[in-house]
Amino acid sequence: MGFTMTEKIFAQHSQSGRARSGDIEVLTPDVVLLNDTSGSITVGQLNLMGVSNLFDSEKVVLIADHFSPPKDVTSADSINLLRNFGNKFGIKNFYESGRHGIEHALLPELGKVGPGGLIFGADSHTCTAGALNACGVGFGSTDLAGVIATGELWVKVPASIRIELIGKPGRFVTGKDIILFLIATIGVDGALNAALEFGGTGLTNLNIDERMAIANMAVEAGADTCVFEYDEQVAHYIKQSGWKARQPVTPDYDAAYLATYTIDLNLLEPMVAAPPSPANGLPIEQLKEITVNQVYIGNCSNGTITDLRQAAEVLSGQSIAPHVRLIVVPATSAIYRQAAREGLLEILSAAGAGISLPTCGACFGGHMGILAAGETAISTTNRNFRGRMGHSDSKVYLANAWVAAAAAVAGKIIDPASIADHAGRKEQL
Repeated sequence: MGFTMTEKIFAQHSQSGRARSGDIEVLTPDVVLLNDTSGSITVGQLNLMGVSNLFDSEKVVLIADHFSPPKDVTSADSINLLRNFGNKFGIKNFYESGRHGIEHALLPELGKVGPGGLIFGADSHTCTAGALNACGVGFGSTDLAGVIATGELWVKVPASIRIELIGKPGRFVTGKDIILFLIATIGVDGALNAALEFGGTGLTNLNIDERMAIANMAVEAGADTCVFEYDEQVAHYIKQSGWKARQPVTPDYDAAYLATYTIDLNLLEPMVAAPPSPANGLPIEQLKEITVNQVYIGNCSNGTITDLRQAAEVLSGQSIAPHVRLIVVPATSAIYRQAAREGLLEILSAAGAGISLPTCGACFGGHMGILAAGETAISTTNRNFRGRMGHSDSKVYLANAWVAAAAAVAGKIIDPASIADHAGRKEQL
């Protein structure tokens, strides 16, 4: 019996040199990731352990993103703790406001993620690494303290679920819609304790940004990790980023899977996930006309240059509805600068958007866009649990950037085609 991509990546990082689903193996990751929320717990545990040396400071990456820029003394102290920890142990990979980004978008840019790689992070959305033929696994902060101290952690190798993508997405259908459709199909526990593996001819029609949007939300289906097949788009990306640590992996033809699902991208429509679960995805036609108070475009799943281009396409020459506030958050400083060079920030600002520095911000209910009681938002973020972005009596709908931007103009959930088609008729006149 052959091996899955997940088994191959785990085997390359295991002490035994092998990995089968169900086995417990001791793994050494290529990168260990801490942020300004999980970091304080990890640093505290390292202090309790009396650790005086790290296993490899070059493999540790510290990113201040959840509360960056800090909103109060508590968050400033948290970032300062991370900074001081890095200084104490000579960790050069420390990133904060001005030269940083949201961790899961920043790591690939820095060349810290690539084919065959294994990333451990104290954040559940570390699975975003899967877009680049890697495995990212989220762990608790105490587990990560052990890894930072010793360089290893025992892990149960997950079985895999194969997702075969075929066809080509239609207009206004994105990676966000693919993952919302998948989660609606299999449920929030459909991949529990498993890995999602994506492949098929349909991958050709998805750029790396779209794949990152899918990989980011694998955990919302219960998955431990995920991995996409390697292709020319991944090869081009890592040539730019500089990743050279590992080699690509491919699934064996006779690899064993828990289940296999085929998604025909030709048949998909823009999806919207109703609160309070990412699994409540429905075609947009079934959720039209819902009034929104806030539109949020950004975060580690959908703050890419692709998302900003989509939003700008809808908002060009438009103005947001009077009762709506639009917040746009590029995922990294590099994306922010690229959006500025392309004129996207000017288009978004002219339409009435408030544009933020890269930050996790309102996505997890931290700052920069908190919802009041009774308010409704449509967001490109990855979770819409009760109270996720603010008051427990607020509501969050999840959608792609085209749908979110159209809602900002209309003041309600609406098919983005109606905005774009209207703009096209105006240009012809």
